[in-house]
Amino acid sequence: MKKEGADQRAEERVSAAWPVDLGAATGVTRDVSASGMFFETDATYALGNEIRFAVELDTPGGKLMLRCRGSIVRLEPRENRVGVAVKITESQLEAPRSLSDLSRTNS
Repeated sequence: MKKEGADQRAEERVSAAWPVDLGAATGVTRDVSASGMFFETDATYALGNEIRFAVELDTPGGKLMLRCRGSIVRLEPRENRVGVAVKITESQLEAPRSLSDLSRTNS
């Protein structure tokens, strides 16, 4: 029997509202897991496309950048925005070297 909706998820998801840097656009996460992320943005994307983005994490030890590459697996049109579900294929956690690094998505 095929699992439906949230039951198809391989990893547990956690609700989170973190800033997402998409290069020419920005977004906000809605939920994250070890293998994927869902965020909302006003940018336009196509299903199946590869995407690179960075998520700014504010931790007790300071700000960290989670730089990710993945593929868009679902798009959900919403009022004035779009929900984007990404399967993460590559990620790297790093401390920003300067404030300008907070807006850089390709390293």
